[in-house]
Amino acid sequence: MRYFTVFLFIILTHTVVGQTDTLTNTIQGTVVHSQTKLPMNNVHVINTTKVSGTITDGNGFFEIVAKANDTLLFSYLGFETIKVKVTHDWVKNKTSKVSLTEKAYALEEVVISKYNLTGYVEVDTKLIPVNESDYRYSISGLDAGYEAGNKSPSAVTKVLGAIFNPADFLYNAFGKRPKQMRKLKEMKKDDTVRELLSTKFDRETLAALLEIDKDDIPLILQNCNYSQYFIKTANDLQILEAISSCYEEYKILKKNK
Repeated sequence: MRYFTVFLFIILTHTVVGQTDTLTNTIQGTVVHSQTKLPMNNVHVINTTKVSGTITDGNGFFEIVAKANDTLLFSYLGFETIKVKVTHDWVKNKTSKVSLTEKAYALEEVVISKYNLTGYVEVDTKLIPVNESDYRYSISGLDAGYEAGNKSPSAVTKVLGAIFNPADFLYNAFGKRPKQMRKLKEMKKDDTVRELLSTKFDRETLAALLEIDKDDIPLILQNCNYSQYFIKTANDLQILEAISSCYEEYKILKKNK
């Protein structure tokens, strides 16, 4: 009887732990400056596992739906973006404190080009150089198209080659990342995530959300025939839209193959 009681206790313990792993709770926390220990407001807190987010209030307080082992991303302009795993203790105690550290910037020389503007819009627009090499080719049957790096015949050939060889062209970009790519739609739905990405240009947050290496993002966009100018200048939200659009095209091409 004693052994049966011990066995039953072990079974119940594993059941409770298993339920804790899958149970979704609303957890709370406070974000503070690592040096001053003062609360920080308007910090973006993103649950990268569920792709949902919130923002801290004036007291640095936030509340978000999460479960044990979910990953929370904390992002604020001028501070290091960090990822924190939700622990069982956090779920149990409902609250925790997170510290953010300011980024250290090294100032570099910036060269500003001078334009002798006349004050006449029609004339001045002709004086400012425009990158005319960025074109997005439309494809019949698709809502979007491919942006080639230049207007040369080789660019068109590259685009057409991508259409007729989707497996070779896009499989390495998307086929090996089905789980990450499925997150794209969820990211586009959440206003907090969209707002955060619209202010970012470093690809760190987007890479964390997609669970890919930051250096893979320009490679994916190159595989989708986006220009270097777009890759370098677009914000993270525009990059998200570009990857999402290319992924939808990839699915259509793969389906029709």
